[in-house]
Amino acid sequence: MNGHTWQKSSYSNANGNCVELSSPLGLIRDSKDPDGPVLDVDVAAFLRAIKDGRFDH
Repeated sequence: MNGHTWQKSSYSNANGNCVELSSPLGLIRDSKDPDGPVLDVDVAAFLRAIKDGRFDH
């Protein structure tokens, strides 16, 4: 995506299974497929869902 820089999650592990966040904020992608689909998210709502444990297994 033009105009965006990407940063891997600080929780990424050695096997490469991680996500990247865009700057400016709002986009998320799979680091293994940088040309693949990108999620456009409401960052505040996404972070609340993470903190609330909605993605825990």
